[in-house]
Amino acid sequence: MLLAAGLLAARLWLVEPVTVSSESMEPALPRGSTVLMFKPGPALGSLRTGDLVVFTSPEDGNPAVKRAIAFGGQTVAIEDSVLVVDGIAQAEPGIDHSRIDGTYFGPVTVPAGHVFVLGDNRAGSIDSRTYGSVPLESLQATVLWPSGR
Repeated sequence: MLLAAGLLAARLWLVEPVTVSSESMEPALPRGSTVLMFKPGPALGSLRTGDLVVFTSPEDGNPAVKRAIAFGGQTVAIEDSVLVVDGIAQAEPGIDHSRIDGTYFGPVTVPAGHVFVLGDNRAGSIDSRTYGSVPLESLQATVLWPSGR
């Protein structure tokens, strides 16, 4: 009984499964896959570039999973499908650049207290390029498993 109560408490306050409902994070997280989100993750201040985060989408109010790309004060651009943060091209081995060849965006500067998020499937993702940077206090969780890195 104590174990069941502990598992219930962990699910309520720490870890919760979420089903990915779009293709925006493919190939790292295919549509229909289940991830475990760690609820207090963003509140601990341990968020790093490349982490997968969960927040309420400004587009439709549903939970969204995206990759944290840049934080307050950093600049973000996409130059012919290559992600550029603070003027430096980023290595992104999980991104299929041939699917987004010819894509340009920015540069934009991320406001203080915000995170710029992108889907890995850049051609099919609605993300910070559409609705802007996400306030850090809007983050609900980080993805614990799979890490997507």
